[in-house]
Amino acid sequence: MTVHLPAARGAAAVGDARPSLRERVYVELRERIVEAEYPAGTRLVEREVADELRVSRVPVREAMQRLESEGLLSVQPRRGSVVADFGPEDAAHLFDVRENLEGLAARLAARHATPGGLRELERLLSGARRAAESGQVREAVSLNADFHRQIVELSGNPLLVDLMAPLDSRLRRLFRLTSARSDGEAMCGAHERLHEAVRDGDEDGAEALARAHVADTRAAAARLLTAPHTAP
Repeated sequence: MTVHLPAARGAAAVGDARPSLRERVYVELRERIVEAEYPAGTRLVEREVADELRVSRVPVREAMQRLESEGLLSVQPRRGSVVADFGPEDAAHLFDVRENLEGLAARLAARHATPGGLRELERLLSGARRAAESGQVREAVSLNADFHRQIVELSGNPLLVDLMAPLDSRLRRLFRLTSARSDGEAMCGAHERLHEAVRDGDEDGAEALARAHVADTRAAAARLLTAPHTAP
């Protein structure tokens, strides 16, 4: 059976151009890892994945290399590419970086946000709240991750965008691992307050809210990743 690859979520569009095949393969594999369809420790064989997706091995190879650089895959002796584990220590490393970079991104977004960018933030917020209220966990996770990425985009700093891009996949995975046991209402509320600060041009407030949000989610993630639970 042919796997119909979805359009790349969050990919930039140029005119009416569709995302490239390599981008769609990358997104498909990333989502399978984030959604634990490929659990930690799963071995991915380039040839087998290409056969399953009914594509050539070239876009699969490129996607796997990209996922390895983003920390979702690791190369192990005699096993090749396997889905990387993501535990409390991995989360701690991610939060160490996020607190500073996302605080900076929020400050710059409050300074440089455009009307179009703010409308996109509002769209993501509304969609995330609807998804959370209706129990659509996967959609809520995706939209909340997109919200964070949009804040970075609104910073107007290409270097910051490049620095944060490799963290996006890990952030999505973290959100998914903790979303079934976390407070979606609280996350939406935190995002709404951050949006208001960015919209109002409150640079100090936006940075403080972003840092506080990262600190809050860090504490919650540490509890959830170390507590016994049934995987979502």
